[in-house]
Amino acid sequence: MTFRVSSPVSGSVVGLSAVPDPVFAQTMVGPGVAVQPVPVASDVLSPIDGVVMTLHPHAFVVTGGSSQAVLVHLGIDTVKMKGQGFVLHVVKGETVRAGQPIIGWNPGAVEAAGYSSICPVVALDAQNGALTAIAPDGPVNAGDPLFLWHP
Repeated sequence: MTFRVSSPVSGSVVGLSAVPDPVFAQTMVGPGVAVQPVPVASDVLSPIDGVVMTLHPHAFVVTGGSSQAVLVHLGIDTVKMKGQGFVLHVVKGETVRAGQPIIGWNPGAVEAAGYSSICPVVALDAQNGALTAIAPDGPVNAGDPLFLWHP
């Protein structure tokens, strides 16, 4: 089965190596891409159909199968914001569709608070080479394809 992973936010696609956190930049949790979001208030969308397995104001994981899970992290070190400025639209354990709003936030406010708003989108524990059709660096709209995952 192949998973189509969509962009959770509108902005600009960049490589994970551009993320100012070694856990993501060195693909320690899995391969993927990052999106530098436009700095306006918006909803973060589910990248796949599945179940919300982990939900924090600054990050979430949606699982689409027995071992396929996609992590979306909203900014770097945003856990230090203690949920301020983030609005949860779903609950842990909820079944969601790709494109469904998961969290509301304002990347401009994140940056104003001194944090990076870049959003890593990671295929957790995926093997190297498991991702294809990776979106090139450049503009992306929320819901556009980021990559295909062949677990």
